[in-house]
Amino acid sequence: MLACSANKAVTKAPEQTTPSTLPAVTTEPEKIEETKLIKESSEAENPAINTPQETVTQTDIIEETNKKEIVATHALWNDLLQKHVSDAGQVNYKAFKTDKAKLLNYIQGLNLIYTDASFTSLSREETLAFWINAYNALTVDLILKNYPLKSIKDIDKPWDQRFWKLGDKWFNLSDIEHEILRKMDEPRIHFAIVCASVSCPKLQNTAFTASNLETQLTNATKEFLSDSERNELSENSIKISKIFQWFSKDFKQDGDIIDFLNQYSNVDISAKAKKSYKDYNWNLNE
Repeated sequence: MLACSANKAVTKAPEQTTPSTLPAVTTEPEKIEETKLIKESSEAENPAINTPQETVTQTDIIEETNKKEIVATHALWNDLLQKHVSDAGQVNYKAFKTDKAKLLNYIQGLNLIYTDASFTSLSREETLAFWINAYNALTVDLILKNYPLKSIKDIDKPWDQRFWKLGDKWFNLSDIEHEILRKMDEPRIHFAIVCASVSCPKLQNTAFTASNLETQLTNATKEFLSDSERNELSENSIKISKIFQWFSKDFKQDGDIIDFLNQYSNVDISAKAKKSYKDYNWNLNE
């Protein structure tokens, strides 16, 4: 090789002159277009860099975790209902008593939800579902504490005794019904909470949940009204549950009681229909 031998003569090839070429001149519009193409290419290759992303905060994670814990807690109650309550709402209290530990676990789960800092920020649906389930579970617990018995009214002041502590407060059934649920302006709760009696609405054998609450409340109301043992409805005459007498003002938010009945009944009741009330059967719903 020529470059490697210093002792050999080197013959230089005659130099050739090549025409000089001026660098290409890019006009301003072309520069803009070129820049645009480069930017588009870069964005296509790296979309994550240029596309705004949703930010998941610690609060979002905590709220999602809390919702899952609430659902899991109510699932405990749902399992007990499925096991011990018939489709007709009859409760097998004798068998339920063998699962008393599981019922107490559920009540403890309610306490954990109630004492969590996020409880006050629950949605309306979550709050309603919580207290409806709580009322029904605590009523069952009250019956089991005193079982066997023929009626909840065999218990001394069954709605006023403060048996259950959530957080630092002792609750009774009256607190939950009158001070919490009724103040939420949802009259259909009267067909979801159950006082363990034959003339009460039937105890649903599925737990109430926020995601299904509207459907569950509507179905419970329609089912109660269509049960001739509890209500007798016709165009010109109605013989209805005393629930409508005891809590009459709750059903007059958008009219009178007949207006409410017509929303959920299969019968078109006249505004001038004759009204009376059925006797209330306080025998145990078993």
